[in-house]
Amino acid sequence: MSQSDLTIYTDGACSPNPGPGGWGAVILIAGKVCSELSGSSENSTNNRMELTAAVKSLQSLEMTRKIILFTDSQYVKKGITDWIQAWQRNNWRTAGKKDVKNSDLWRQLLEQIERHDIDWRWVKGHGANRWNNRADELAVSARKAVSSKSRPPIDSLSANHIQLFTGVTCKHAAGTGAWSVILNWRNHVKLLGQRATGMTANQLYVFAVINGLKSLKKEMPVQVYTHSGYLYEGATSWLAGWQRRNWRTREGSEISNKQLWQEFSRLLDRYDVSFFLEDRDNPHCFVQEAKELAREYELGH
Repeated sequence: MSQSDLTIYTDGACSPNPGPGGWGAVILIAGKVCSELSGSSENSTNNRMELTAAVKSLQSLEMTRKIILFTDSQYVKKGITDWIQAWQRNNWRTAGKKDVKNSDLWRQLLEQIERHDIDWRWVKGHGANRWNNRADELAVSARKAVSSKSRPPIDSLSANHIQLFTGVTCKHAAGTGAWSVILNWRNHVKLLGQRATGMTANQLYVFAVINGLKSLKKEMPVQVYTHSGYLYEGATSWLAGWQRRNWRTREGSEISNKQLWQEFSRLLDRYDVSFFLEDRDNPHCFVQEAKELAREYELGH
């Protein structure tokens, strides 16, 4: 066995449950991150994602290790330390004579237990533990990425949601650009946009959504469609951590575009907003139109 001890933090996420899921893991040596892992499934459960995170992180290790593994799942912790021996004795059936759920993953986890010396520990989720929160961020990001791939086609968008499509153009050398928003609700379409100077493309995307949300007359659920990975990851993965850290990065420095994100956050507290990252090669037609509209605003047309 290697003399180097490892610490692993794992987490899973699924919304709705069952539904699209993601898992994440952070592997540390001597308190420093040596790798981060994540993955997703289009149709899963929260418990399966929690189990998968543990299985995949252990499978990733080439050498036999002595490991402390932290999970915020009581299902995983109790399953592996209390229930699994009885399941084996009962040929993978519960005391109520029913098939053990997720037995395929429990069997894979048993294989890893035979390879490694593992100390299983529970940690409170969504608390103050830095690495548990990071594993959660990885899991949620993976879940949302797979969710975005299954977004509805334009002709079947929900009539109970307002759709917000963003478009941006930016010429860094000239310091000019523009943003645009197309708002769609049932048969009603509203166009917004403006030429801008001294703003980056990242700033323009956030600014566009802020203005789109501020223009709404109804407090209805909103679906935001965008090309911007910065906007998408900021809204779905990074924002919660920034808020916990008082608008600072994990390294302690103030986040970029702090005032924009603070205004953005206040609007998210008011509206129920979901985000979809568009495929640049096959976007919704309204996303393409928003891009063209931004070009028109930049030219002053």
